[in-house]
Amino acid sequence: PEVRGLFHAPTSTFSYLAWDPTTREAVIIDPVLDYDGASGHTDTVSAAALLAMAKREGLQLRWILETHAHADHLSAAAFLKDRTGAPIGIGRGITSVQANFRDIYHLGADFPVDGRQFDRLFDDGERFPLGELEVEVMATPGHTDDSVTYRIGDAAFVGDTLFAPDYGSARCDFPGGDAARLFASVQRLYALPSETRLFLCHDYPPAGREPRCEWSVAEQRAGNVHINAGTREFEFVEMREQRDAGLKMPALIIPSVQVNIRAGRLPEPEDNGRRYLRIPLDTL
Repeated sequence: PEVRGLFHAPTSTFSYLAWDPTTREAVIIDPVLDYDGASGHTDTVSAAALLAMAKREGLQLRWILETHAHADHLSAAAFLKDRTGAPIGIGRGITSVQANFRDIYHLGADFPVDGRQFDRLFDDGERFPLGELEVEVMATPGHTDDSVTYRIGDAAFVGDTLFAPDYGSARCDFPGGDAARLFASVQRLYALPSETRLFLCHDYPPAGREPRCEWSVAEQRAGNVHINAGTREFEFVEMREQRDAGLKMPALIIPSVQVNIRAGRLPEPEDNGRRYLRIPLDTL
């Protein structure tokens, strides 16, 4: 596929537009809703930039895909669906994430945890067409229960399963996270052909390196500082658990997850017309 990445600097997030060059059918992966934590203001500048890119390329949007319910940015999936009619897909593990966070946010029994907020829940190994290409869904849990990788030809969109080789791997201390499962998920990615292009959801580059969205399987196997071809499972699990114990929560985890388990929909307005997010104290 042809791939364009859009970097959202405030959250260090890459969103993607990927398409079949023959039919011009496209998917958007991991779109960001702009959000200012100080004011609670939302905006759609970043999502609109993806739509403008699609228009310039003459693309027809078929899917809006989430690699997982992100904890570091709000999703613009609902905005994009409203603008284009394209359905929203995510891994079936979202139901477990919804159940965990319904309790954390005390959303009540009226909040469904069966994934109905999304248009499609994907199972491991499921395939669906994108023009003359095919999208394969690979379950890659560990960072979260619902983490999936979307493989399209020689491109794989891995979410938070891997970061750049000089940064390593994702944390596994969120509800439902598990370092041993993440290790197994990375092994699935490393079993892909060496030239496979791995597109990351985030990059936190050191000084002197620009954000980079794409690394090959060969580059990750050879040089990932947390998990490379020679890393053993017990070594990785020990490292990951020790590292996670000292990490602070992401700055936007409280607003983002309660929006993202709703497929990017903001909570319904109260009787005064305003929308509100919940802040669970002394919980996360």
